[in-house]
Amino acid sequence: MTGFINVNKARGVSSAREVSVIKRLTGMPCGHMGTLDPMASGVLPVAIGNAARLFDYFLDKSKTYISSFRFGFSTDSLDTTGSVISSGGRIPSRAEIEEILHEFKGNIEQMPPKFSAKSVGGKRSYQLARSGVDFELKPKIVRIEDIKLLNHISADEFSFEIKCGGGTYIRSIARDMGNRLGTFAVMSGLVRTASGIFDIKDSVETKDLTSENYGDFIIKTQDVLNFESIYASQSESKRLLNGLSVRTDNRDGIYKLFVPDDLFYGLAEVRENILKVRTKLC
Repeated sequence: MTGFINVNKARGVSSAREVSVIKRLTGMPCGHMGTLDPMASGVLPVAIGNAARLFDYFLDKSKTYISSFRFGFSTDSLDTTGSVISSGGRIPSRAEIEEILHEFKGNIEQMPPKFSAKSVGGKRSYQLARSGVDFELKPKIVRIEDIKLLNHISADEFSFEIKCGGGTYIRSIARDMGNRLGTFAVMSGLVRTASGIFDIKDSVETKDLTSENYGDFIIKTQDVLNFESIYASQSESKRLLNGLSVRTDNRDGIYKLFVPDDLFYGLAEVRENILKVRTKLC
């Protein structure tokens, strides 16, 4: 068994907990494609079996979030679950926020939160932060494809729609937006509405999955891969499946490989007219 379940992660539980539900139902090794913090909800693609080998192919997929930011104070975690470290900041107007949004689009430098899963000397940065250890993280370049101000939710809270590349921290955007506006801001809510081809409108909550119906929600591995297909002949398949290569007229690139009887085998790569298996997925 291999494939994906498009889970709508519940707020207040860990991504690992949601994966454990799928693992228990399927009896297979499983893994998620992009973690969500416990306070967040939304799209969490869970890979079943060999589909977990595709993690690297999902690293840079575009993701869309609906997030809310509260202005006027800051916390050590950059969200409302942390301890307040600064307060008394002013609340910006809608016009002020809209005026600076363009500065948060494109490839921008971002400092990750200390309360994150970044590795520091072999330990997770959130573990060090909770232990009171003083350390520094390095800034990284992230891709913000679009950011829109949606609603003025309450006196100090606004909601945004953010489309970005993998590895972007929405909490860091809140912090940096507050700094740019001469005040403080934290993330107060987060829903991931899309991750690559996975959309929240097609997702399922794990509480609704049972041993009888989970199979209805498994998406075939080949259906989530946006690559062209190569159909190998019997003789070509024999060589490819034994780790050998075959010649091809296809241009360089990654392909979905199908062997006789239209069986999806995995991913193959073409380089200079030479085709070889890259990742077995069936």
